[in-house]
Order: sequence, then structure tokens, then C-alpha cells
Amino acid sequence: MKIAATVALSSLSLLGTLSFQAQADDVLHDCLAAAQEIQGGDFIKLEYLNPSAEGGPAYEIELRAANGREWEFMCDAESGGIFEIEQEVESADDPLFKSKAKVSLKEAKATVAKLYEGDIQEVEYEIEANGDASYEMDVVNANGTEFKIEVDAATGAIIEVAVEQWEIGEEADER
Repeated sequence: MKIAATVALSSLSLLGTLSFQAQADDVLHDCLAAAQEIQGGDFIKLEYLNPSAEGGPAYEIELRAANGREWEFMCDAESGGIFEIEQEVESADDPLFKSKAKVSLKEAKATVAKLYEGDIQEVEYEIEANGDASYEMDVVNANGTEFKIEVDAATGAIIEVAVEQWEIGEEADER
């Protein structure tokens, strides 16, 4: 896995010097290993966010467990530590999501559109580690910048914003 990630990152010309590349590869490897240790499965998508909602660079790692459930891990791209875990569900009708949601997808999209001009290209339904439900939307503006915006499904408040720098892989419904 480390070799595949290294080749993919190198081919995107995202890393400047060899020493920086080696350090970044080691951190990415640590992030992937930490996600696998928490929840085994197959990696389906990797994104690099800079800045992340925490203000620094982060990897968003998505994997599919043997039972078909998808998980998302946020990993600090400097330390290699996982700082957020979410479970993805297929729709707002999933019982885990529906039991917490008070804001419709239409309302959440309207909130995002007021603050971020652009096309909403993807919506994911997520269950936070504490059980809260949220919508995660990918918004691409006229300049081509992609924002990941998370909206609390209970309150409608925007709770996270990050800028996606690149993505490797895709989920089946994105094809």
C-alpha cells in the first residue's frame, strides 16, 4: 500500500523535494495504517485537504469494511494521527441518520449556497463519532476550488470547512 500511495502522490507532482516526499510518504503510510487498525477494510478514496477544518493539512481516508459500511478518517498530514472518525450511510433515510436529523438536505444546501458560490457536486450522509448526523458537501466554485463543507443535520449550522487539494479514487456512486 505504501508503494502505491507513493507512486500516486509522485505522479501528481504534489511533493517538492525528496526529503519532504519521504517524510510525507511516511506520514501517509502512518495514516493509512492507523485507519486500518481502527477499522479494517478496503481503501476506496484518499483526499488531501489544506487547510482542513483544523487549519492545517490533513488526509481524508475512506474505506469500506467487510460488512459494506463505509468509514471516513481524518488524519493530521504532519503528525500521522487520526483526529476524527465518521461512518457514512447511504441516505437520509438510514435509521442512524434519520433519528438525529431535523434539517432537510434542501435546507442544508440552501445554507451552504448562501455562503459558498458554486456547484454542489457530491453529498454524503455521515454519522459522527458521538452519534450526530451531518451532511458533507463538495462545492466547486468558478475558479475550480473544491470546498468540503459539513452541515450539522440537527441544527443546520456549518460545522467544518476544508479545501480539497487532490483526490485519489472514488466511491461507486461518484462514477
